[in-house]
Amino acid sequence: MSDLIATLRTIVGGRHVLTSARATARYRQGYRTGSGAALAVVRPGSLVEQWRVGRACVAADVSIVMQAANTGLTGGSTPDGEDYPGCCVIISTVRLAHLHLIRDGRQAICLPGTTLHALEKALKPIGREPHSVIGSSCFGASVVGGICNNSGGSLVQRGPAFTQLSLHAVVEPGGSLRLINHLGVALGDDPEEMLRRLDSGAFSEADVQDCADRWAHDHGYAAHVREIDSATPARFNADARRLFEAAGSAGKLIVFAVRVDSFPREEGAATFYLGTNDPARLTALRRAILRDASTLPIAGEYMHRDAFDIADRYGKDMFVAIERLGTDRLPALSAAKAWFDGLPFLQAGFSDRMMQRIGRLLPDHLPRAMRRFRDRFAHHLLLKVPEAAIGETRALLATLFADAEADHFECPAPIAAKAFLHRFVAAGAAVRYRAVHRRAVADIVALDIALPRNATEWQEILPPDMEAQVIHRLYYGHFFCHVFHQDYIVRKGVEPIAFEHRLWLLDRRGAEYPAEHNVGHLYRAKPALERFYRAIDPRNQCNPGIGQTARARYWGDEHKEAARP
Repeated sequence: MSDLIATLRTIVGGRHVLTSARATARYRQGYRTGSGAALAVVRPGSLVEQWRVGRACVAADVSIVMQAANTGLTGGSTPDGEDYPGCCVIISTVRLAHLHLIRDGRQAICLPGTTLHALEKALKPIGREPHSVIGSSCFGASVVGGICNNSGGSLVQRGPAFTQLSLHAVVEPGGSLRLINHLGVALGDDPEEMLRRLDSGAFSEADVQDCADRWAHDHGYAAHVREIDSATPARFNADARRLFEAAGSAGKLIVFAVRVDSFPREEGAATFYLGTNDPARLTALRRAILRDASTLPIAGEYMHRDAFDIADRYGKDMFVAIERLGTDRLPALSAAKAWFDGLPFLQAGFSDRMMQRIGRLLPDHLPRAMRRFRDRFAHHLLLKVPEAAIGETRALLATLFADAEADHFECPAPIAAKAFLHRFVAAGAAVRYRAVHRRAVADIVALDIALPRNATEWQEILPPDMEAQVIHRLYYGHFFCHVFHQDYIVRKGVEPIAFEHRLWLLDRRGAEYPAEHNVGHLYRAKPALERFYRAIDPRNQCNPGIGQTARARYWGDEHKEAARP
């Protein structure tokens, strides 16, 4: 493989081909789970370099793992173990962070490393915003990564990240790389010239096709989520409605760019903080709004009190960092933390324990009104509605949420910002808890489930023997879409995989999972999803083994293997 390493260094420069265990550690370790071996991490600095790196890896018959920000929660953008055909090369796209606003900013073309935050920042001066505006955008997640994983997001009207417009490369069965331009932009025919033009923005509005017959977001989701009597979930990763080339590809294609819609920024919106001890109140609210409201909410974020408490204690330093420093500096801070953790003389989790101690010294970061509701209620909901829906929302809440068992208050803008930020540090807080309490914790078992739209029972109740295996349960999610994240911090001595499989067997509610974080290496891809993977990567050279599928070339099919050149 020394010839391949030399070739890669010629393409991108020696400093952008990482081979040592320390240098590659942050790319080989998932944000929450997953780790494995890699021959090298390659960081192309242009789309042409990415194309040449891809061709070199295909020619050398090594397995390819595409990686953007590495913020996923199921390990799908990192290697898993060591048994990859021809070994594994990670292609990191973080240096490819350009974007181009087109059609007066109503759409954007995003390169592989473009972050949601960068897109949000570019759209803000023209009064528009991307598909997702908080949550993963705070942590440097990429637009392309969201599309490739059909990431869900918190916004009720928009559905999961989706587009039918992309520029991507397919590994052909014979072992060559073919560039496919379905971006809807005339760039020519020569692959390298096409990529140069796109990289530099050397195209005009006249080159941009209308593409009215292809979607750059899920146009049908707003009506779809309102079907509250349907026995199927509103959104989940294996939903065939949203598997199209790059969308849902999970690293089985080499994606160079996606074209996505932007949206008018909501002005005059209001946020209500709801609390109750009766889950049925929230069910009634959800069904009433989805059935009767003239305008859908912008967001409806649920959090159980246990998740509130863990986020309060173990997400405090992240909360303060985002609030005071902004999201621009988070990628650099994350990189610095990864470098620090890679120092050989430090114990695992040292930086997390240090940051946790610093967090305890910081002043209280949550408003008193939120703390009062924490003490009164077990179930919390953040309901953000557009200006047109404020009046009817106030009237509905005065009926359903205005007594001792269910109450609400309308948030001034600063409190609303704090409330949403608190909700979105919950997932990272679970990771911090594990790092700080390694002696007591076996692992985090994370379920990402989508309940049917007609489900009225959504609260999880564990059998006593499983409850005894859990230190903390963190329940939070996107309530109006009926997508829930259930994180179980399990005790030392408990086998996490066996615990997770029991959770699957307990689920008889017609749920689909994963709902929005993709299968990664935690979930088994269902037959329809595996068929999609096989169709777009027949040679099985890109991200082999994703969704616990076969890792062998040609998917282990003996007939195809015998016919290979």
